[in-house]
Amino acid sequence: MAELLDIFRALADPTRLRVVALLREMELAIGELAAVLDQSQPRVSRHVRILAEAGIVERRREGSWVFLRIATDGPVSGIVTQAGAWPFSEGESLVIANDARRLAAVRAERAAAAERYFADHAAEWDAIRSRHIAESEVEAAMLAMMGGRGLGHLLDIGTGTGRMAEIFAPAAHRVTALDRSPEMLRLARAKLAGQAAPIDLVQGDFLNLPLADASIDSIVIHQALHFAHEPDRVIAEAGRVLRGGGHLLIVDFAPHADEELRTLAAHARLGFSDTQIGGWFAAAGLALENTQTLEGGDLAVKLWLGRRAGDDRQAPLSNDDKRLAA
Repeated sequence: MAELLDIFRALADPTRLRVVALLREMELAIGELAAVLDQSQPRVSRHVRILAEAGIVERRREGSWVFLRIATDGPVSGIVTQAGAWPFSEGESLVIANDARRLAAVRAERAAAAERYFADHAAEWDAIRSRHIAESEVEAAMLAMMGGRGLGHLLDIGTGTGRMAEIFAPAAHRVTALDRSPEMLRLARAKLAGQAAPIDLVQGDFLNLPLADASIDSIVIHQALHFAHEPDRVIAEAGRVLRGGGHLLIVDFAPHADEELRTLAAHARLGFSDTQIGGWFAAAGLALENTQTLEGGDLAVKLWLGRRAGDDRQAPLSNDDKRLAA
């Protein structure tokens, strides 16, 4: 009863109801909320604090930014959904329509920021892409290798701009897209707006995943392992969070001698062999099920699919088990 009273007290304010309506549409930072509501950041922060203390809103930090979303636990989700269906007066409808227009402007600015970032880095990315097979062919091979599998809760490690989360989301019931860079996560947020599957964007390190043991059904690491100075530890950490019967798909370069990539794109490792990946999989408790080589250009792209052995004694995951541990 006390929890419900706290929720209803927190919602008993027009501005806080507007905040909830906006966060039902998308995750927003405090500054973005202030811009949409046309109010000062301190005032908006006070309203957000009340909503957070009532368990209605969750905060998530990415670098110097803090993003907000509607909490997924407890009775909040159902109450908020019902609130969205209530009839509004003419004046209230006008306020909601104005908020929607300003929210559209926030979406547009995110997309524009992404375009500016892409333009600023186009030369170096194009130089790398020109050395290997087209990404469209790589993506087609990845989808084919993972095809026919229930992806369940998918973890995209090193999501970058969110492309892997985007192409695999239709086959997953939930996606966690993780990257160390808050700038990349902001780009991914712009790209992934409107996906059917729930997508959590999480800032984290691939050597210390902020996830519980055996909490993930499938994992993709696309062109991220070569940034690791200790790739065996990355695979071991992925194996830790993978459930029995789950799959890990790694896509990266075959061994090469293009030293320029160390300086051009900060690659720590110049590709990987089947023996290396197979050994690291085995050490992490994974069986190497399938490999594929995509030739084209100076660099060959490799796909390695590993599977963790099933455990009949393992109980099904509860909703709590599937959430982020952090």
